[in-house]
Amino acid sequence: MSKDKIPFTQEGYDRIVSELERYKKIERPAIIIAIQEARAQGDLSENAEYDAAKEKQGHIEARINDYEDKIARAVIIKANTADSETVIFGAQVTVEDTLLKKEIVYTLVGPEDVDLLQNRISIQSPIGKALIGKRKGDSVEVTTPRGVKTLVIKSFR
Repeated sequence: MSKDKIPFTQEGYDRIVSELERYKKIERPAIIIAIQEARAQGDLSENAEYDAAKEKQGHIEARINDYEDKIARAVIIKANTADSETVIFGAQVTVEDTLLKKEIVYTLVGPEDVDLLQNRISIQSPIGKALIGKRKGDSVEVTTPRGVKTLVIKSFR
């Protein structure tokens, strides 16, 4: 596993801590019971329930290890966007897509804090990289999987 620090907002950090607790307190004990019940059915060599439960246990343990690693490397960034003259981590940026003539609001977060349904995009994404360090009124061209976009920064906070 990498030893690089991972930037998080407080919300993102709290979310993965909560997920870790759920896996440890609910998922892990439930799969242990399922394995015990499957084992009680007898011959393990032809026991599909046992095999499935062991496989699920492996997935659960991998998720727990992944969350523990991310928490150990987490750096919570409390950016004061109000004092910044440029777009920074944690900023909520309103841009106009010049092709669509539509305003979009993005929140720039770390890669583990992304939620596309909420327009929370990574600072490492093409759009995130293009917006970081820019000012109100700046125009950026971004190559995305859907083609080149031109975005004009209307405001940020």
